[in-house]
Amino acid sequence: MFKQQVIGPVLNIATEVPNTFARLFNFTGCFTGICKMFIRIRSRDGLERLQVDNPNITIAQLKTLIESQLRVPLHNQTLSTNQSLLLAKTPTEMSRFSDMSNAQTLISTLGIAHGSIIYLAYEGERTVAGPKIRPAGSFGRKMTMDDLIAKQMRITRQENPHCELVSFDRDAANGFQHYVNETLAFAVKRGGFMYGTVSDEGKVEVDFIYEPPQQGTEDNLILLRDPDEERLVEAIALGLGMRKVGFIFTQTIGQTKKDYTLSNREILQAVELQGETDLKEWVTVMVKLEVNDDGGADVHFEAFQMSDLCVKLFKDGWFETEIAADAEPKLSKMKKDVVVGGKDTREVDNDFFLVVVKIFDHQGPLSSTFPVENRNTAITMRTLKNHLDRTKNFPFVKRISDFHVLLLLARYLDVNSDVPALAGCVHAQATVPEGYQILIDSMAASA
Repeated sequence: MFKQQVIGPVLNIATEVPNTFARLFNFTGCFTGICKMFIRIRSRDGLERLQVDNPNITIAQLKTLIESQLRVPLHNQTLSTNQSLLLAKTPTEMSRFSDMSNAQTLISTLGIAHGSIIYLAYEGERTVAGPKIRPAGSFGRKMTMDDLIAKQMRITRQENPHCELVSFDRDAANGFQHYVNETLAFAVKRGGFMYGTVSDEGKVEVDFIYEPPQQGTEDNLILLRDPDEERLVEAIALGLGMRKVGFIFTQTIGQTKKDYTLSNREILQAVELQGETDLKEWVTVMVKLEVNDDGGADVHFEAFQMSDLCVKLFKDGWFETEIAADAEPKLSKMKKDVVVGGKDTREVDNDFFLVVVKIFDHQGPLSSTFPVENRNTAITMRTLKNHLDRTKNFPFVKRISDFHVLLLLARYLDVNSDVPALAGCVHAQATVPEGYQILIDSMAASA
């Protein structure tokens, strides 16, 4: 069982998918037939943007821009439009991604345009540019409108969350923490999206966790989100009468030795995801190991909301989203001065942005015994057959009352009709139509 942690008032508390591309990647227009655009570069270091003054450049010229702007040497670069490149661990594995290997190919012929994402893998290390330094004080310079706005931007704590509490289905929580504890040993980060319901009183119940494709390191978590798979997840949730309610992630053992609640990278990722939704009760949950009084280790769940001010600052572009390798992880950097404790600063303690949420648990309507997607183990029809054999003494609707089973089945069904209908049977615990039963049995028998 996971150990609940209900956090009281904190006395010493020391990722934008933008609303529109235009906010984060400003299109500057066309001049003399040449359009300036921005391309997003996703690497193990996170998401960065690359300015391209001519959309008709070759891959060789694109690599030159990456070398000059992002400081990745030409000979170290492997590029692809396939996000799986980021999962490659050796040069041999990287070489399999050849869609951008021809240096003379025009990027426009690959459909790369303003706002496109390209995936970059490289060996070795690089120096990430830090924030620009300007002289302190305003003597000798004119005050701009931005300066005046910054003077009024005061960072204060938000005392009360919009989410009254978050309650976890015990099986879903145990399935997540058992994997990161027993298999990953909290050595690399792991994350997932939480789905469930929200009451009129603002109480969030989490009934299943969807783990998207991802790459975790000791300090960073890259979500390699698959729109097609997420469409299936949303269709299942709709049929179950649920919705996406939050984000869950782990901190590694190395992180627990550091002096912060959430790191600056974790703050950015959490506020980016919270900023995607219109759900005011959206909750972020962090899972970590803590040493107990007996010298052993307990798994702790801690829940937060990013403050309203944090979300506003992120959406308005105040956060520095490029984090230097030597940056202090407990501080978030702003692009403009803000006022904290009566002082002008560009560094804000991350905990100013956290609003603590109470945690409870419950027994939800779904089971969580089927293998989870996007982990190290392949899920096949043989996996489905084994599951159905183990549960053959239960009513058919009970045998498929597991989100991870439904996700496997959804890959072979119509997302607009069959998936919500089958999930609806699970939601109502109604008899599954014979046609679906025959189809599912035949799928399992094909193993």
